[in-house]
Amino acid sequence: MIAFFFTIWKFIQSVFRGLKDPEFRALLILVLVLLLVGTLFYMRWEHWTLIDALFFCVVTLTTIGYGDRIPTTPGTKLFTIFYIFLGIGILLAFIERVARNALIRPKQEKKEEIVKPT
Repeated sequence: MIAFFFTIWKFIQSVFRGLKDPEFRALLILVLVLLLVGTLFYMRWEHWTLIDALFFCVVTLTTIGYGDRIPTTPGTKLFTIFYIFLGIGILLAFIERVARNALIRPKQEKKEEIVKPT
């Protein structure tokens, strides 16, 4: 259980560390907009609740796909196809940035501390 909370803490630190990077901020905004657009779309066209629509978006874009919710009309199925292709790329780019901030930046900061003259 301690490892879980440590991982969550590292994730939060990585996100806050990434906020200094304009590219990271842009990806974060894209992810949030992507989730918002998908959630609103499924709420409107599939008549799902806010939580159900958001859950479906997250599960779909992370490629988990429980199958408990599925689009029922041809229009929402077509939207989902494009949503997946667009969304997975954006989400993967964001996750890569978070991972880079978690792994690379702390190492760089340690190296900079060693190199700094006293």
